[in-house]
Amino acid sequence: MLDACAELVDEVGYEGLTTTLLAERAEVAIGSVYQFFPDKRAIVQALTLRTMESYLQRLDERFASDEMTHWWDGVDAGIDEYITMHRTVPGFRTLHFGDVVDLHLLDEQRDNNGVIADQLARVLTERFGLTDVPQLRFVLEIAVEAADALIKLAFRRKSDGDERVLLEAKALIREYLHRQVDGPDNGRSAAGKQAEAAQPV
Repeated sequence: MLDACAELVDEVGYEGLTTTLLAERAEVAIGSVYQFFPDKRAIVQALTLRTMESYLQRLDERFASDEMTHWWDGVDAGIDEYITMHRTVPGFRTLHFGDVVDLHLLDEQRDNNGVIADQLARVLTERFGLTDVPQLRFVLEIAVEAADALIKLAFRRKSDGDERVLLEAKALIREYLHRQVDGPDNGRSAAGKQAEAAQPV
């Protein structure tokens, strides 16, 4: 049913998706749909969670490569996989990580991109030894938001992604993260320091 859902959202969008259409595409009785999902939001949430797991698995496989020697290689891989999923994974370019449906689809407490930033922080600290502090998660969340917006722009301009926009997106994120993570005083900007200081103890 999730595969059928992914196909349908690319064809009719989230607003056009119905449980009846899903049952027809999946070739199951409508009662079978409601046996597992109370409504279309729950179906899309399950699809989005599966997509996030797939994304993180792709990253783990890339991070296992000995060719990655610097944390930037991990960030680069994260951007590349995000772009690849836009091009190859049914439903992803329509739903992304659920923000089309609900900004808190993945977690009631964090917005969807915040969840992705947390997961990136986890894999970067595990693979490259970065210190997992609130400031790292803060700058990664800024980077994820910026990359997400620019990649969406690239795919609005061209169906397979405007390569010029994608290259600029990667350059912008690289420069920002180098300044914030590798810069003096760990690149902590005034805004970043204030945000970190504001974190509850």
